[in-house]
Amino acid sequence: MSAPVFLADSGLLRPGPVVLDGPEGRHAVSVRRLRPGEEVVLTDGAGTGAYGSVTAAEGKDRLTVDVREVRHEPEPRPSLTVVQALPKGDRGELAVETMTETGVDAVVPWAASRAVTRWKGERAAKALAKWRNTAREAGKQARRLRFPEVTELASSRRVAELLESADFAGVLHEEGSTPLATAELPVAGEIVLVVGPEGGVAPEELELFAEAGAAPFRLGPSVLRTSTAGTAAAAVVLARCGRWS
Repeated sequence: MSAPVFLADSGLLRPGPVVLDGPEGRHAVSVRRLRPGEEVVLTDGAGTGAYGSVTAAEGKDRLTVDVREVRHEPEPRPSLTVVQALPKGDRGELAVETMTETGVDAVVPWAASRAVTRWKGERAAKALAKWRNTAREAGKQARRLRFPEVTELASSRRVAELLESADFAGVLHEEGSTPLATAELPVAGEIVLVVGPEGGVAPEELELFAEAGAAPFRLGPSVLRTSTAGTAAAAVVLARCGRWS
């Protein structure tokens, strides 16, 4: 089994003995109950990882690690951004979790016109914090060194700007004539996919996105929920663009 991953300050990502404390140290010592001799990975979540073994576990939150090697993971090519319309309830966190595990590089929360859920005021800040915390925890669970960015809530106009600047842009739509599995994908640059809400992407949004260069694509014969469509699409894209080879 691969070594567990813990988020650490960049100052700890160096060869030699380092001490992990605070919330991550508590999780390592009191929850994971790591003991001397066990392997761990410390990361900044931005592509750097320190690989070493535990030399001491003290108290409830103090883990000493002897770092043997530091690795720097290059940015993935092509990058994959998923624009996720706000789902109902806690299914937004589910979408972020599974997309992070799959390998998505960025998630853009989208205030689609047909979305039932609305982020406003204090609720918006709390909801965004939940999405970001989910991405961070899922990144550690998936043994990633580079965690996905979760951006601020985007309007449809902002989504169109992202699509216009992408090297490949697509909207997942059940009535799309072209399967995503046959789309011609770039080997570098940025891929941006749009996942609509439970009520579907509104016609005016489809038109706006089409003007930005995003064609509609279908995943398969069945209709997926908004909280699972992004993960399924990411798997298709990552397998076909070479990142899973």
